[in-house]
Parts: sequence; structure tokens; C-alpha cells
Amino acid sequence: METIYKVALVIMFLVVIFNLGQALYFMMTDKDGSKRTVWALTRRISFSLLLIAMVIIGIRMGWIHPHGVGQ
Repeated sequence: METIYKVALVIMFLVVIFNLGQALYFMMTDKDGSKRTVWALTRRISFSLLLIAMVIIGIRMGWIHPHGVGQ
């Protein structure tokens, strides 16, 4: 279960990066009045919040372990 969860986290992170790149592309190529950039950034924020929630759940369930930098 831990390995599948970690793979899901990596895939979610890649989706966030993809949406950020997509928003950059839309911002550079679209004409005025297009909403594609806004939608791409909205999806990125939603996926980022989901990723943060997944990390918190994974830590609480014991599937992932923080390494304690600075302790």
C-alpha cells in the first residue's frame, strides 16, 4: 500500500507541474479574452490542495514518514 500511495503522490505532483506548464503556454499563445489560462491555474491550485491533503493523510496513516530535517 505504501508504494502505491507514493506513486500516486508522484503522479499527482507531475499533474500539478503539467498544469503549470499548460497555463504558461496558454498565457503566451492565447489572445485577449481567453479563459484557458485561468482554468489551467485553477486546476493547478485544486490539484495542489489535493496533493497537500494526500501528504497529510499519508503521514497520519503511517504510509509516508517525514525525515525530520533540522532535528
